[in-house]
Amino acid sequence: MSGKASKAQAEKYQHQLLELLKDDANRICADCHARGPRWASWNLGVFICIRCAGMHRNLGVHIAKVKSVNLDTWTQEQVDNMLAWGNGVGNEYYEYKLPSDFRRPKEDKDVEIFIRNKYDKKLYVHENFDYAKSIKNHPPPSSTSSGKSSPKPVAVNAPTSSIPVVPLKKPEPYAPPKIPATGRVC
Repeated sequence: MSGKASKAQAEKYQHQLLELLKDDANRICADCHARGPRWASWNLGVFICIRCAGMHRNLGVHIAKVKSVNLDTWTQEQVDNMLAWGNGVGNEYYEYKLPSDFRRPKEDKDVEIFIRNKYDKKLYVHENFDYAKSIKNHPPPSSTSSGKSSPKPVAVNAPTSSIPVVPLKKPEPYAPPKIPATGRVC
């Protein structure tokens, strides 16, 4: 069987995503809080607006994998990750350390800095995140539930009990190569 979803599967995935967008937390962009997001950073599990989608793309695919809810073809893994996370759980993890008086930036440059700090530098993450507790606070919409347990998170940046969250090391500053006393470089 090819890796492409059948038309019936594609319609099923589309329906699941549209149902997820009905959830209160998913009705606004996970980053700038614009209404009616129609894009997703599926590996992070969050729904975003078109402006923030461009900024997520600028992060690089090693951090954010962006898809249109309506225009792109989705796989089961991608939909499962959106079902497992969503904006409620995602922001509970990625925005845990935001100050209570934090005001969402409005200017593109400031929004891009915020997004980079949030997902790339992970300045606001919850180090002791408890996914099981969080999913109880943010259950998926009942219309997407099939009586099965919630999908396991597969987000690239997702903490799990079997994978410890390790802080990133700062890269060493660039040091030019030493030139020998002869003045020649081999």
